[in-house]
Amino acid sequence: MFKPDGRSVGAGLLAMALVVTCPGTGVADGAAPDPVRDWKRTDVSPGVTMYQGEVHGRAGADFWTVTVRFATPNGPEHLAAEADARALAGKLRSGGFEPRVERVDWTSRVDVAPGAVGWRVRTGGFGGRDQAAELERKVDDTGFDGIVEWTGADALPDTGIARTTVAIVDPAQFDGELVADYGTSVAGREKLTDMSARRDAIFGINAGFFVMEDKDGIPGASAGIAAYNGRLQSAATNGRVGLILAGDGLRPRISKMSTDITATARGQRRLVDGINRIPGKIRNCGGVGGDSPTERPQHDVTCTDPDELVLFTDELGAPTPAGNGVEAVRDRTGRVTEVRPSGGLVPAGGTVVQGLGEAAHWLSANARPGEPLLVDQQIHDETGRPVRLGPSDDIINGGPELVRNGQVRVNLQEDGIIHDSPTFAYTWGLKRNPRSIIGVDARGRIILATTEGRMPGFSDGWGLQEAAEFIHSLGAVDAMALDGGGSAGMVVNDDMVTTPSDATGERAIGDALFLLPRR
Repeated sequence: MFKPDGRSVGAGLLAMALVVTCPGTGVADGAAPDPVRDWKRTDVSPGVTMYQGEVHGRAGADFWTVTVRFATPNGPEHLAAEADARALAGKLRSGGFEPRVERVDWTSRVDVAPGAVGWRVRTGGFGGRDQAAELERKVDDTGFDGIVEWTGADALPDTGIARTTVAIVDPAQFDGELVADYGTSVAGREKLTDMSARRDAIFGINAGFFVMEDKDGIPGASAGIAAYNGRLQSAATNGRVGLILAGDGLRPRISKMSTDITATARGQRRLVDGINRIPGKIRNCGGVGGDSPTERPQHDVTCTDPDELVLFTDELGAPTPAGNGVEAVRDRTGRVTEVRPSGGLVPAGGTVVQGLGEAAHWLSANARPGEPLLVDQQIHDETGRPVRLGPSDDIINGGPELVRNGQVRVNLQEDGIIHDSPTFAYTWGLKRNPRSIIGVDARGRIILATTEGRMPGFSDGWGLQEAAEFIHSLGAVDAMALDGGGSAGMVVNDDMVTTPSDATGERAIGDALFLLPRR
């Protein structure tokens, strides 16, 4: 049985020993950043170089343990106040177990006051998972709620493994473009390898957050701002960071964005709440018009609103959601051709505006066949300046921000990673997970990186601050996180070069970024 060493827990600190394991013999030239200089190098295309290696902590530092969760009205929690943690530990001790109480702190460069996130309670330490699982059964049989965890995911100093693939794109040498792609339709999900093969891409990486399940909206649709080929396909999670790709996309810009969309008919104007999503369901929140429980970003939370107007484009690739509302069908000029119950096809070249609740009454009163129903769409960056989309421009969502103006800055609070409960920020943000990230260095080179994770003994991934510190060490002056977890992946010439974390293999995703040769 392993004996935990009782170190103070500072979750998420980038304190792995920088021990580089090189899976090949390639050595980067002088242009390679120091952290990947000795990693395996592949020249993917002129101006596109890939590096593969790992960073790991001290040998033997990681072990299996049992975390005992706290019962709350909202479900089990990993963390609690110190007094509650010590009370739970006392009950465990009375039950014959040997608990330990561990303090978890916010990382040093997040937008939260320093101090404790909370305290966790654990018992046992083993070299094998089966031993920990046996202890978990005993804990559960005694009336507690135990789960088996691998400490390599804790982001403690000198622990864990991060097997990582990095691609560096030099716009001065790469003769091509960086584009966003939603697959065959906005609705629906597709594997990165399949999207890459259809585009004949040189390189690809997963992109933004998307709806995973029916209960949260339209699966595959973006859960945040998204635009492709100059057309807005999803409204912003207002105030959340995104990536703007203008023209050939090789000079990307990272900025928090908001959208302002309105509909006008018969002289009456009304807010349009969203694009290509189920009215009343706002995944990741950050919407407008009275959403509940908040209009602030809240990652992996679905806010609601009983009165909404939503625009659907013909790229949706599915019928509009059926329900109690009504919808106006528009031709390519914006003229209404039909007002009908909710749930129907979007005509080629046209759009549909669907109303729910009071918005449905507004639509019924003002949308008339043969008359215009005008929709105005505006995007603004964090300075208030308009973001005008050209015919080749794309935008993808993501978050949180990792590096700004050359300084590590992880905006957990602003980006909606911190909820009322500390557990989400702890498990999703502070602990190690598979992640994909993107940044730009002072020379204008684009840095894309994916770390594998959730594979104990093989790769644990990064905590968000570790991700920020890593891309900053590569020279990034601005950087943001893309979607992660089972969605994190990277392809080169249609072949997956990273290991998916899902047990079922490669996950179908909502959209992706691709490097394409110039046509």
